[in-house]
Amino acid sequence: MRPSGRKVDQIRSISIETNVTMHAHGSCIIRCGNTHVLCTASVEERIPPFLRNSGLGWITGEYGMLPGSTSTRNRREATSGKQSGRTQEIQRLIGRSLRACVDRSALGERQITIDCDVIQADGGTRCAAITGGWVALRLATNRLLETDLLKTDPIIENMAAVSCGIYGNQAILDLDYAEDSEAETDANFVLTNSNKIIEIQGSAEGAPFSRDQLNRMTDLAEKGVRELMLAQKKATDT
Repeated sequence: MRPSGRKVDQIRSISIETNVTMHAHGSCIIRCGNTHVLCTASVEERIPPFLRNSGLGWITGEYGMLPGSTSTRNRREATSGKQSGRTQEIQRLIGRSLRACVDRSALGERQITIDCDVIQADGGTRCAAITGGWVALRLATNRLLETDLLKTDPIIENMAAVSCGIYGNQAILDLDYAEDSEAETDANFVLTNSNKIIEIQGSAEGAPFSRDQLNRMTDLAEKGVRELMLAQKKATDT
């Protein structure tokens, strides 16, 4: 029995509220159970120096956990003067994931920054950030297309991310914090709507896991991502 009481293949309740900020080109709050993340997309008519005159755009991600997002207050990383290794790793993951589903030549020489701020954390914050980040990106590119700043849709595929793990020697989908903190294996899957893999992060927290268990987690991830994409579609269809 899972601590959450969910079936092994059941994701948490999912909701995506869009256009929640005034100034961002695209924004949403994604709620995966008790994990809530604010995602915004900001468009700038500039690119990093290494891309100048390349004709290619750039998508990057920033991530942070607000001080009151966990049971004990998180100190703002700006106060300490540097980001943690975890924050930097998650930011790179968000950027890689979103760039993988975009035709950067269609984007042109502009940059879109996806800011992901964790309002409330209960496990799976990076997956929620990626899933909500895609929604913010979709809304921002829609706006650019509507105003003729883009001639071609740069988004090739939609994508989403979900966690899986081995808990009680059983593969389970979409771990909350109580499950994640005691899981024998923890993994994050970033997948496209054609079931292609953008990234898999997985590690044994206790005993090593088998190929069969990895296959089972992959099957669960595909199911979970399909359900997340339905929520994305509902949120972005106009």
